[in-house]
Amino acid sequence: MKIALFSDIHANLPALDAFFEDLEKHRPDATYCLGDLVGYNIWPNEVINEIRKRQIPTIAGNYDFGIGRRSDDCGCAYKSDEEKANGAVSISFTNQIVNDEERAYLRTLPAHINLEFQLNGEKAAILLVHGSPRRINEYLFEDRADKSLLRIMKDANADVMCFGHTHKPYHKALPDAENEPALHRHAINIGSIGKPKDGDKRGCYVLLTIDGNFAKGKKDGISVDFIRFEYDVEKAAKAVEGSILPNAYAEALRDAK
Repeated sequence: MKIALFSDIHANLPALDAFFEDLEKHRPDATYCLGDLVGYNIWPNEVINEIRKRQIPTIAGNYDFGIGRRSDDCGCAYKSDEEKANGAVSISFTNQIVNDEERAYLRTLPAHINLEFQLNGEKAAILLVHGSPRRINEYLFEDRADKSLLRIMKDANADVMCFGHTHKPYHKALPDAENEPALHRHAINIGSIGKPKDGDKRGCYVLLTIDGNFAKGKKDGISVDFIRFEYDVEKAAKAVEGSILPNAYAEALRDAK
């Protein structure tokens, strides 16, 4: 089974359109969105409606949660006063332009999605979250200690955990037992299609393939492919520059930072 996972669109309609076009090449059996449909660009309503039109199961990102409740706090961890001030402009702007129906949809999004596979006589749990199972806005960067990631996954009963929020993709197959053959749990950050931050301005999503050898704790039987695709970055950047949003968000699209 081939599962497509994408996240962190952040109102970037050109990126979303290009994603859907690229997805057709791979013909996944299922597609899930891990949240943050809105914020930082001018097309939150359009992005929401493209997701709804395709009936894609979607969880709430921290930005979705805030805008759904007309909050002035997106739950973002800004590193400087300038970033915080820019963020205040973004959430205010997004709150102004999101329509009532689209806002109501954001309020209905679940926090997590659990997928249960029963292959080879054992059940294996795949957990989809935005930040982490503990907090919608927790950042699980690649340098997070393996022991910490394992503890989070064990507490959530997740054999495979897929998440976004950091906009920086990675995959770790974490050994979970001392005995041979060692058990493994998989931690997968799926990156961002609309606001990459890893120096590659192309959109990024994941194709997760489950084959007949997949079983609880096995390192094999699962493959993770990070798919990169081109989109019209300039169109998205110029849309920011033509709005009241800070130009820093346009440069961030061009630089992927």
